[in-house]
Amino acid sequence: MPSRLWWLPGSLSLVAILMLTAVPIAALLMQGGSNAAQVFTDPYLRHVVWFSFYQAALSTLISLGLALPLAQALSRRRFPGRNLLLRLFGLTLVLPVILVVFGLVAVHGRQGWSNQLLTQLGLEPVSYLYGLTGILLAHVFFNMPLAARILLQNIEAIPASQWRLASQLGFNSRQLFRWLIWPAVRGALPGLASLIFMLCFTSFATVMALGGGPKSTTLEVAIYQALRYDFDLPLAGSLALLQLLFCGAFLLVQYRLSKPPEYRGDRLSACLRHDAPWWRTRLTDAMVMAVAFVVFLPPLLAIVTAGLNPRLLPALTSSRLWSALGQSMSIAVGAGLLSVTLTTGLLVTSRHLRLQRNRHLLAGGLEASGSVILVLPAVVLSTGLFILLRGVADVFALGPLLVVLVNALMAMPYALRTLQLPMERVAHRYDRLCSSLNVCGLHRLRLVEWPLLRQPLALALSLAMMLSLGDLSAIALFGSQQLQTLPWLLYQQLGSYQMTDAAATALVLLTLNLTLFLLIERVLGGKHAYAE
Repeated sequence: MPSRLWWLPGSLSLVAILMLTAVPIAALLMQGGSNAAQVFTDPYLRHVVWFSFYQAALSTLISLGLALPLAQALSRRRFPGRNLLLRLFGLTLVLPVILVVFGLVAVHGRQGWSNQLLTQLGLEPVSYLYGLTGILLAHVFFNMPLAARILLQNIEAIPASQWRLASQLGFNSRQLFRWLIWPAVRGALPGLASLIFMLCFTSFATVMALGGGPKSTTLEVAIYQALRYDFDLPLAGSLALLQLLFCGAFLLVQYRLSKPPEYRGDRLSACLRHDAPWWRTRLTDAMVMAVAFVVFLPPLLAIVTAGLNPRLLPALTSSRLWSALGQSMSIAVGAGLLSVTLTTGLLVTSRHLRLQRNRHLLAGGLEASGSVILVLPAVVLSTGLFILLRGVADVFALGPLLVVLVNALMAMPYALRTLQLPMERVAHRYDRLCSSLNVCGLHRLRLVEWPLLRQPLALALSLAMMLSLGDLSAIALFGSQQLQTLPWLLYQQLGSYQMTDAAATALVLLTLNLTLFLLIERVLGGKHAYAE
C-alpha cells in the first residue's frame, strides 16, 4: 500500500467496529430506555443485580485469597513439574469455559469423583455443584491461576540484593512479607481485583451451566432468558443497558487502579529465599499448594480421563458431533481472520500516527476502539444486534455471520496486545530504510513485515480462533437446530445428563483447541520466525 494511504486501513477498521457496536447500542437505547425503571422496581430483577455483584465480589476475594499465598509458595519452592504447572495456569486464559464446566461436573457432580469417594468411604453422596458453590468453583478455577502468575512475577521481580539484605538482618516470615512481599504486590492487587471482578460479573457460560435456577442468576443470563425464553425485548434492552453501564464503570475503575510495578530486578532464584528451608514455611506452602491443586488439577484430569473411556467410540461417530465440529471450525476461522484483519488495520494507521506524525492521543484512541468489547460484553452486543435486525431479516438465518462478527470483536483486545509492540518495533527499525529504498505496499509486506511479524500474527490468529471455538455467549442467542457449535452441543448434553456423549464432545473440543494452537504456531508462525 502506498505510504500516502496510511489512513485507509485504520479508517476501514474503525468504521466496521463502529457499525458493529454503535448501531446495536442505539437499538438498545431505543428499545430499553423507556423500561429502565422496571429493573429497580421488580424484586426478582433487584435480586439478579444483587447476586451479580455478590458472586463477583466473593469470587474475587476467594481467588485473591488463594492466589497470594500460592504465589509465595511457588516463589519459595522448586519441584518437578513446576514449569508445566505454570504453563497450565496460563492455559486457563484460552480454555473454553464449557469445557471446564464439564470437568467440574465430572469431579463434583452427582456421579462425580468426589461422590464416588464418599460412597467408597461409606458416606452419603452430597449435592453442592449447582448454585453459588459451583459458580465460585468455576470462577476460582479460572482466576486463581491468573492472579497467582501475576503476583508471582511481582515477587520474582524483587531485586536479589534486597533478599540478601533481609537474610543478613535475619527477617522472619512476617517481616519478609511486610517489608518485601507486600510492597511488591500491593500495587498490582487493586487492578487485579477489579479485573477479576469484571470477569466474574460478566461471566455467562459458567452461570448459565452451573447456576441451577432463578436464585443464582446474573444480569447476562437474565438478558439471555428475556430474549430466548420470554421474548421480552424492552426488558432485554433495559438489562443490557444496565450491564453496559456497569461494565463501563468497572473498566474505568480498573484503568484508574492499575499501576506498573514500582521496580524491576533480577529473577529470584530458590537459594535467595532464606525462609525456604524453615519447617513452618514448608508446612504452610504444602497446605496452600494442596488446596490450590485440589481446585485446579482434578477438572483438567477429568476431561482427559473421560476421553479415554472405551464406551466413547459410538459417541465419537455421531453425525451431530461432526456437524457441530464443522460449524465450529468455519466460525472460528472466519472470526479469527476477521479479528486479525481489523486489528492489523487499526495498528497500521495508529503506528503511523504515533511514529511519523507524533499524534499519540489520536493513535491511542484508535487502538482503544479495538477494545470496546471490554465495555460491551458479548451478550449485550448480541442483544443489540438481535433487536436491530429482528424487523428487517431472519436473525437465525443470519446466525453464522452474526456469531462470526461478535466473536471477532471479542478476540480483538487479545490480538491488539499481541501485535501492537511487534508492529511498532518493525516500524522503528525499518521505516527509514524502506523509505530510502522506496519499498512499500506488497513488496514491504513480503520482504519486511511478514518475516518479522509472522509469529505474533500466528499467535493472534490462534488466540482468536481458540476464543471463538470456546464461545457460548453469541451462539446461545443466535444458535438453532441448524446452527450448533461444539460448546453449545456440550452445554445441551450436560443439561440432559448425557455424560458419555458430553465426554466425547469435550474430548473433541479439547483436542481441536490444542491441535489448532500448535498447528497455527508451527505452520503460520514458522519454525525460526521471530518478532523483534
